[in-house]
Amino acid sequence: MHPILIRNNVKILGEGSQVLLFAHGFGCAQNSWKYITDAFLGNYKVILFDYVGAGDSDLSQYNQKKYATLEGYACDIIDIIQVLDLKNIIFIGHSVSSMIGMIAALQLPDVFKKLVFIGPSPRYLNDGDYIGGFNTGDIETIFTHIAQDYVAWSKQLVPRVMDSLCKPELCDFLQECFEATEPSVALAFAMATFKADYRDQLKNLEVPSLTLQCTDDEITPKSVGEYIHKNTPDNFLVVMKATGHFPHISAPDETIREIKDFIENAGTKSASDHLYTSGDFAHQ
Repeated sequence: MHPILIRNNVKILGEGSQVLLFAHGFGCAQNSWKYITDAFLGNYKVILFDYVGAGDSDLSQYNQKKYATLEGYACDIIDIIQVLDLKNIIFIGHSVSSMIGMIAALQLPDVFKKLVFIGPSPRYLNDGDYIGGFNTGDIETIFTHIAQDYVAWSKQLVPRVMDSLCKPELCDFLQECFEATEPSVALAFAMATFKADYRDQLKNLEVPSLTLQCTDDEITPKSVGEYIHKNTPDNFLVVMKATGHFPHISAPDETIREIKDFIENAGTKSASDHLYTSGDFAHQ
């Protein structure tokens, strides 16, 4: 197996030829997709991976300088694409991976067909009229708590970011995901995430994209989804019925439906004036 595929613990599943590349978010690994991937295996080639420092990736390959910015994580995606010679990719990224996927698509626009952003944010910090959801004090407190006791911090976070009606076992699963992440890597990833600002890059994206915005998301408020929609060419915005920040775990059926509706029925024409509520693509 190629060293890159070992480094990122790459898994290739499914029966189809159309590639779906799933990228997990902060505090998670590829197993966080387990509630939705089976729905795609019959018709798609599903590619899963772990960022270095997460899941069963090769932690020895972690480079603090490289992963100090989201561009370093985008390099992992580009490496995987090039090693596997992937074309016509549909990229599905959760949370911070949405912007990581955008960075990769800006560098290799010809290999991406569509992008799906689940709970994305180009900037988490409030900035003038822009409401990202956090102020500087919030972010510094997060960094301090992660550095002091990452597990304790994650136990406080998980109930707040999961669906309000979530089954307890799903919260337990997300907690296990967080605890499987190396704390020092989690801190560095959090710093790269919360210090990033990719608002000016949105206008350069040439690939049709879907923003899946959850209701009552403590991490990315609705204003962020609307900002991405207004400032990104050919971006569809769907406001989901699901609440929280992890709909692929807490509301898998709705998440599957919206992804399928977009990749099969939408995204082939300008989306600049289109905002949908959950389920609308199916009725076009």
